[in-house]
Amino acid sequence: MTRARATTGSRLLARRMAPVVLAMLAAGWPLAAAAQQADGLRGALASGAPTAGPLRPAPRAGPLDPVRATPLSAQGAMARTTAPARPLKQTGEQDEELDGASADEDRAARAARRRRDTLPDPTLARRADETQAPDTPAADGADGTDGTDGSSDAGLVTGTVRASRIDAADPERNAAARPTTERAMPLEGPGRPPERDPYDAPGLRVGTFLLRPTLDQGIEWTSNATNMAGGGSDFVSGTTLRLDAASDWARHSASFDGYGTYRTSVTGSGLSEFRGAANAALHLDLGHALRLDSRLGYERKPEEASSPVSIAGAASRPLRSTYSAGAGLEKTAGRLQLGLAGGLTRNTYGDVALTGGGFLSQADRNHTLYTATLRGGYAASPALAPFLEAETGRRLHDAATDSAGYSRSATRYGIRAGLAFDLGEKLNGEISAGWLSEKPDDARLAAVSGLSAAANVQWSPVRGTIVSLTGATEVEGSTTPGQSGSLLYSSTLAVSRELRANLTGTAALDAAWRRYAGTGDRDFTWGAEASLTWWLWRYAGLKARARHEQTTSTLAGRDSRTTSVYLGVTLRR
Repeated sequence: MTRARATTGSRLLARRMAPVVLAMLAAGWPLAAAAQQADGLRGALASGAPTAGPLRPAPRAGPLDPVRATPLSAQGAMARTTAPARPLKQTGEQDEELDGASADEDRAARAARRRRDTLPDPTLARRADETQAPDTPAADGADGTDGTDGSSDAGLVTGTVRASRIDAADPERNAAARPTTERAMPLEGPGRPPERDPYDAPGLRVGTFLLRPTLDQGIEWTSNATNMAGGGSDFVSGTTLRLDAASDWARHSASFDGYGTYRTSVTGSGLSEFRGAANAALHLDLGHALRLDSRLGYERKPEEASSPVSIAGAASRPLRSTYSAGAGLEKTAGRLQLGLAGGLTRNTYGDVALTGGGFLSQADRNHTLYTATLRGGYAASPALAPFLEAETGRRLHDAATDSAGYSRSATRYGIRAGLAFDLGEKLNGEISAGWLSEKPDDARLAAVSGLSAAANVQWSPVRGTIVSLTGATEVEGSTTPGQSGSLLYSSTLAVSRELRANLTGTAALDAAWRRYAGTGDRDFTWGAEASLTWWLWRYAGLKARARHEQTTSTLAGRDSRTTSVYLGVTLRR
């Protein structure tokens, strides 16, 4: 019985002392935690670092260190201490509560209630820690010091404040990021580029070809409508239709140009004629530095008044038709340039109307010329290439002999040396000179031979100005008894200038000199021409032209002089 009562008393004593022990442990835990935090995180108290006070301000923060606030105690303010634990219940009150409890009450519930009543309020402790300055020294005696800094800090406890971010002192931390990409262009592109020539006709697109049609209509006054000796003045209406076409292929190229002109008298002199021409060219790149060039041509017009063939009693000039074809291969091997070309030219003549009535046939003048040319050049530089040409050919007349009994067929030989140059748009072309000869099959006829010269040069001294020079040498046949033919040298020098964006001027000077074989007879013809074209807009313009031409000859009845003035309208697309 005594033992049971002793056991019961021990249990009652343990129950009464448990709250006291728990309260003591709870009261000592915040001080130990604060001292440990100050020692581990700050290290100021353990290392003996000076603390901030009224006479010792807090050290200035570095560029990357957060600014630390001065403790409230150093500013003379009252710092909030750690929240005190809630008061413990008196021993008598606890005993009364325990005595009143039934034996079968849950021990765990009673223990939880005791801990709730005896432990400090965690909310008050957390608020005190948040208001405590990071460098505030611990309470007197908490870190082992004597607390001699002043009585005002006796009730302070150590704590921490929330540290600022490491980039708080960065002056560019709030700067907006600059864009690193450029603005994208619209899908439709920047728009159409400015036109180089606002008065240039755009042309018509037909498949892969660009067509440029032109129509000229005007009135011409001429002092010599027939351009022959003894011709009279007349007003002539002229209509010309032109068509140019060019391909836009990437590798090969093709082109076409043609015109047709109809002239008729307005005052009733009876003049009426038609002339026209068409030419086509095809250029093929066969690869391996091999190129094929081919051409076809046709021309129909009345024979020129300056023709070497004179027809007695002719009321008009015969109609002349010329057919031409050619093909050539060009091969480049390093700096060596090789070329082989063949050509065919056929001329036919119509009948001539006589003043006394009737017609005179010109069939014995019909002939075909076959030629073959071998060319070799050397590219001394990218812009200059001298060359040599050798030519051979055969002129065959449809009739074995003409009406006078002469065999007009002949054999042709020629040799030339020249220079080809290409300096871009400023200067390009070629010039050549040599010897050309044609020997008729009839031994009674002398050979037609002499110096051969040719040129085709384009020069642009300044922008908007083009100077062109062309020249050629041609062997002309004849049906005059005892004459084998003549050698004709012709050249044209022309200058074209864009005076304004819509005003173009052209000046030309041409000359032709003929030498008859076997005789001392000569013909010389020269002409000068000036024209202006004023474009009202890109599709229409006004054209004015003035020309003077004069022919002098050692032969009687061949001198002539012609002056003409033309004014018309040009339409194009």
